[in-house]
Amino acid sequence: MMDRAYALFEEQQLNRGIVLEQVRARLKAFQVETPSWGYGDSGTRFKVFKKNGVPRNPFEKLEDAAQVHKFTGLCPSVAIHIPWDQVDDFGKLNHHAEELGLSIGAVNPNLFQEDDYMLGSVTNSDPQVRKRATAHLLECVDIAKEVGSNAISLWFADGTNYPGQASLRRRKEWMYECLSRTYRAMTPNMRMLIEYKFFEPAFYHTDLADWGMAFTMANKLGPQAEVLVDTGHHAPGTNVEHIVAYLLDEQKLGGFHFNSRKYADDDLIVGSIDPYELFLIFYQIVDAVEDLNEGVRATAENMAYMIDQSHNIERKIPAMIRSVLNVQTQYAKALLINLEEVREAQETQDVLAAENAVRSAFELDVAPLLYSVREEMGLPIDPMKAYLASGYEERILARGKGGASW
Repeated sequence: MMDRAYALFEEQQLNRGIVLEQVRARLKAFQVETPSWGYGDSGTRFKVFKKNGVPRNPFEKLEDAAQVHKFTGLCPSVAIHIPWDQVDDFGKLNHHAEELGLSIGAVNPNLFQEDDYMLGSVTNSDPQVRKRATAHLLECVDIAKEVGSNAISLWFADGTNYPGQASLRRRKEWMYECLSRTYRAMTPNMRMLIEYKFFEPAFYHTDLADWGMAFTMANKLGPQAEVLVDTGHHAPGTNVEHIVAYLLDEQKLGGFHFNSRKYADDDLIVGSIDPYELFLIFYQIVDAVEDLNEGVRATAENMAYMIDQSHNIERKIPAMIRSVLNVQTQYAKALLINLEEVREAQETQDVLAAENAVRSAFELDVAPLLYSVREEMGLPIDPMKAYLASGYEERILARGKGGASW
């Protein structure tokens, strides 16, 4: 039955001018990093609903992450958050990850949960607070070196709530000073991923409020600094794929934190609200992979895809499986865009033909393709169903309640 479905799908794609061999190869190579904090109890600022079976420490977070990779084949690395994932021996944590078939990915400093940082961390007017924040950033670089991570992922809650509360220009200078010291401490193979957010928890101004500010900071720091796009960190109506295209062309797009939003930074399961936006983001990346500019191609091919979600009402592991499968689905659809057809329509200024060439790929049912690829990789064709039948959910109930992201 599945073989017949795939044969029909393959024939349909050939008729559209798509040869599936390269598509299948790229799907097999596709990877999405999951976050340690997505497996613990976390959520809105109003209430965190404690669940049975959530991890009680970073070692158990890795064990849960290994289940997501086991059933999807998509997630061989796990991002960690410091101090939420602080341990006495990071070598031991790294060894545990390796035993599970995982690696530790991006290291994320935390500069927003200490009382000292109420009025800012790296942009605080108190030099002692800035010194403490910088020391934490340098600590995270050392942790990255110890676990073999090649990415430092930065997000700052720094900002102000009222006009006149602080000097906006001085804060910009202080941030650059702190990040410069961190940048110089990195090894040549590391990258600094700089995230932006236009509001929350600061409501008058945020020190890195948009992609342009993050882009400018990354340019000043050097080639190892790049912009990280969180898909939830934009005002409603923002054309995120335009930002992606711009940063690709400037060779400064480092990666993504995938989630979804209805209003702001809702941290919902990626693709649950606007899957077309996710598809269009991948369209820009797939198109850039074929660019004549070698630097643009290299940027598109070296993308760090990461999940950043706080599952408050959802079961943690199933929510993560759903997230990465949604990402895989939209990536698969983007790979089926006939780019030559799009370019021909663009050259002849046929607006409807160009739009149709993109949209028709989004409307495809890629299940036969994904089933076939998973089968060839030795994975269950329905990862969610296989995970739920594995008994792992029942076994981890013995942990009881009380696990947390931090």
